[in-house]
Amino acid sequence: MRYAYYPGCSLHTGAREYDMSWRAVCEAVGIELVEMEDWSCCGTVHVTSVDRLLSLALAARNLAIAEAMGLEIAAPCSGCYKNLRVANEALKTDAELRAKVNACLPRPFQGSTAVKHPLYIILDDVGLEALGDPPRPLNGLRVAPYYGCVLTRPAAAQPDDHPEDPQGLDRLLGTLGAEVVPYYPAKTKCCGGAVLLSHTDVAVDLTGKLLKQAKEVGAQCLAVACPMCQMALDAYQSRVEKQLGERLDLPIFYFTQLVGLALGIDEGRLGLGRLMVSPAKALAEV
Repeated sequence: MRYAYYPGCSLHTGAREYDMSWRAVCEAVGIELVEMEDWSCCGTVHVTSVDRLLSLALAARNLAIAEAMGLEIAAPCSGCYKNLRVANEALKTDAELRAKVNACLPRPFQGSTAVKHPLYIILDDVGLEALGDPPRPLNGLRVAPYYGCVLTRPAAAQPDDHPEDPQGLDRLLGTLGAEVVPYYPAKTKCCGGAVLLSHTDVAVDLTGKLLKQAKEVGAQCLAVACPMCQMALDAYQSRVEKQLGERLDLPIFYFTQLVGLALGIDEGRLGLGRLMVSPAKALAEV
């Protein structure tokens, strides 16, 4: 299996542990990642609300690079995944819009690729049966599966997961031996990651509600699939604790880090030392 790897603006910077763990997992399960040359920002979050044509053109530029490679795209950031996927679907079905966007591009968008998130690559392309007997099962680890607000929205025919109560991450964590705690409806509520800088108090309030609910259902940690979600829940957890007046101590893992642990990959290759909230206590029981 080969994919055009789109790291986006986070995977080589603030979310390097996501990049590290995703690459390590790919190596372990036989996936080859070919990083796209000259990739650029996909236009997610703020551009989408300011200039739709610009947002689509930014996404289409990257889609056209993958098309030239003859590969489907693997996009780990949920925001990038959403923007690339939505643009791909819109431009495939709207000829007039496609013509407007192509007039802005050095290489025309043709509609010959697909955009996939690593979670669904593992679920649908690798298959859970390939992970069914991991060397280091996550037995005893109680995990809240947090999808965030854009991984499964807007709904799509593929991947086949419910937009409000998705089950893919739940199934993956269960296959790895973890105890998946009930986390609906919080699992797809917004964490405020997109407004961390502009409306920090709002983001801290939203993040606090998610962490509080995870704690109340007995979670020892959360599993996430988005750099902005991870930053909000991890880096801002100390501010949430001050606001709530209580200790939460909930490590926020990228789901790829938990997959890597279950596969027996060395913790150093998974970037666990980059987490703000130490995972040592939670992992001591595994």
